Amino acid sequence: MNYDYVFGNTAYNYYDGYGIKSTKYKILAPEQSQPKQPGMEYLMKPRPVFDNPNYKGSEKLKDKVIIITGGDSGLGRAASIAFVKEKAKVVIVYLNEDRDAYETKNYIENLKGECLLLKGDITKKEFCKEIVQETLKRFGKIDVLVNNAGVQYQQDELTNITDEQFDKTMKVNVYGMFYLTKEVLPYLKSGSSIINLTSVTAFYGEPQLIDYVTTKAAIVGFTRALARNLALKNIRVNAIAPGFFWTPLQPACWVKEKIPSLGADAAMARGAMPYELAPTFVFLASDDSSYMTGQVMHINGGQIMG
Repeated sequence: MNYDYVFGNTAYNYYDGYGIKSTKYKILAPEQSQPKQPGMEYLMKPRPVFDNPNYKGSEKLKDKVIIITGGDSGLGRAASIAFVKEKAKVVIVYLNEDRDAYETKNYIENLKGECLLLKGDITKKEFCKEIVQETLKRFGKIDVLVNNAGVQYQQDELTNITDEQFDKTMKVNVYGMFYLTKEVLPYLKSGSSIINLTSVTAFYGEPQLIDYVTTKAAIVGFTRALARNLALKNIRVNAIAPGFFWTPLQPACWVKEKIPSLGADAAMARGAMPYELAPTFVFLASDDSSYMTGQVMHINGGQIMG
């Protein structure tokens, strides 16, 4: 059996839920872990690739104002960079990852872009109101909302999920999205867009992420119902369901031994770097998707199909 490697010289197998299955796949990262959520991008080895230097913007989002939660790192950082390349102004909401947030802000400013950082907890309604107020104060309008922030915790059994963990996962992934969307909605106009982040795990039922999968399935329902509710106002609501991307969420969630095999069960036999998802955010935020609402875009290397 032949294997491709980015790191190490060990032949890895992965468990597909039915038995041990050997395959040829590329390893994005060696074993590693972080002690708490949300993870920190600056601690990751290797660092995620968030910008494709070959991506050239064409002003698809010129002068649009975009709020993105979790925009400091991971998929949110990649999306923020792509938005700025398309001439949008971005408001990056983050919890406590100061170093990651300022790295992202500096990168954006080096691209001659505009960025506002807002630090706080989206599970608090008062902070969600503050996000809207500060955005309007700085930029005068809101065109796009990206509900990207989330947490996930690995547990082998349902009985291992504490009430506290379940409550936190629900509040960050669902309540925060609900609170912020509710605050932003009165300021959205015809042509505006809401983008919600669900997950491939909601469609195949990851057995070690039961509470996380529950929230991500709820986001699908929220997306579809809100899309119908807002369709005649020409406010589009869509979702993205990423597969395995190398983001801080991964080492902060999984036991370190699982990291090298993440993404191995995709048809393309690899995980992905955040920049590979960035154009999907641009598509859903721009007028290129003007006749698209209530949809879930699956970007997962063929992990699920159909």
